[in-house]
Amino acid sequence: QVQLVESGGGLVQPGGSLRLSCAVSGFTPEDYAIGWFRQAPGKEREGVSCISSSGGSQFYADSVKGRFSIARDNAKNTVYLQMVTLNAEDTANYYCAASRAPRTAEFVPQAMCVGTYGLDYWGKGTLVTVSS
Repeated sequence: QVQLVESGGGLVQPGGSLRLSCAVSGFTPEDYAIGWFRQAPGKEREGVSCISSSGGSQFYADSVKGRFSIARDNAKNTVYLQMVTLNAEDTANYYCAASRAPRTAEFVPQAMCVGTYGLDYWGKGTLVTVSS
């Protein structure tokens, strides 16, 4: 059974940091690109950051570039999203998603995040609240 389980969300003050984790099971991590998406109340879903199945290619939305960093550890079946200098606009439910992709397909992260590449599996999300 395929599962993606997010963790690491919580309440943080503006300027603070959090690290989200996405633990995957039920499939071979090296066969899937993984992305982080977020949705705030009343707003459309946004592709925040995505990483290729090999880990060699990453994409970041302009809104988080320079503040967020995505990484994956396939040996631990986990993808991380390190977030620093958080602000109120980062408040949202954060979800990870997986897309089956060839290991050499370095174009996939951007395509995943902008919505032009199919997403196969989703986690249930973790809430990030940035507030003083």
